[in-house]
Amino acid sequence: MIRALFICSRNRLRSPTAEQLFGAWPGVQTDSAGLAADAEVRLSAEQLDWATLIFVMEKAQRSKLQRQYRRALAGKRVICLDIADDYAFMQAQLQALLHSRVGRYLR
Repeated sequence: MIRALFICSRNRLRSPTAEQLFGAWPGVQTDSAGLAADAEVRLSAEQLDWATLIFVMEKAQRSKLQRQYRRALAGKRVICLDIADDYAFMQAQLQALLHSRVGRYLR
């Protein structure tokens, strides 16, 4: 079972879209969170512990994640998707980008 955690800034558009999109895939469980103080769901160390794969949307988020959660990331794979905050929740273009950049890791 792959446990995929999707992280963006505020957990309102990109990471919840990814959570919903890949949560229906067989053999995949998903969760999402944000790094900002005003995130809908703020990232916790427990979520990082749960995850077998961690996806961030931007390089700056990977850097912030590594600064704030260095210990919790030990032995974890963090993948940067390079998806800017330019999309609405479940927008078709965002879904297409996510499929093309995430799909290969979840097979």
